[in-house]
Amino acid sequence: MWIEENNRLKKKFTFGDFQEAFAFMTRVAFLAEQHNHHPNWSNVYNTVEIELTTHDAGNVVTEKDHKLARAIDAILI
Repeated sequence: MWIEENNRLKKKFTFGDFQEAFAFMTRVAFLAEQHNHHPNWSNVYNTVEIELTTHDAGNVVTEKDHKLARAIDAILI
């Protein structure tokens, strides 16, 4: 579940290992390019944390963030 906190839409994803986490990040990178909207994120071993905010709207959460969040969730189905 995505959580809106401190003007960011956040979610933590956990995978079986580093390779699965990195593969997920690669898929998200292609989505981000398609949406022309790029996440702040981190990866430690099997965990990827993503934060979305719209920089050109003053670093607040907008529909652009929610749209990318839905697209990210859809690649896990």
